[in-house]
Amino acid sequence: MSQPLLLDFAAPRVRTTFTGVVLLIVGVAGLALACLQYSATSQKRAALELKLADAVRRASPNPADVAHTERQTAEATDITRELGTPWTGVLADLEAASHESEGKVSLLAVEPDHEKHRILIKAESKDLPLALAYLERLQQARSLRFPMLDSHEIVADDKDHPVRFAMTAEWQESP
Repeated sequence: MSQPLLLDFAAPRVRTTFTGVVLLIVGVAGLALACLQYSATSQKRAALELKLADAVRRASPNPADVAHTERQTAEATDITRELGTPWTGVLADLEAASHESEGKVSLLAVEPDHEKHRILIKAESKDLPLALAYLERLQQARSLRFPMLDSHEIVADDKDHPVRFAMTAEWQESP
């Protein structure tokens, strides 16, 4: 008889070979090297992100600092305006006009309007002719231009019935 035919579709395997072991070692070493490289790159990226965040924080203004700076700027502007008012000349002219009225005109208020270079003067006199004389003397003043009587009223509550009046004038800039 003939020999039986053996059909074996799976070939016998060799478990490990030298080449396979070398390739496995090289692959594991490459994987370890890639992991180390990835870790180093991730750390560099994290450090650069921290530096960027710090630079952005330094570059962007702090809202509290901005508000403080704006407040200081506004105060400095107000002080500059106040110093720009020629108070010495204005007050000297007001005092000279009052002395000429022999104490019969009293200044109640002097209010500057820095933006319009105007000054509001509130005063009181014994009667209206004294107030008008005071206005005429101020019209001769060097530091004031265009003094005008804005309003006047007789104070009925007071026994002497004085006249309260308000004037406005422009001041001239100091040379």
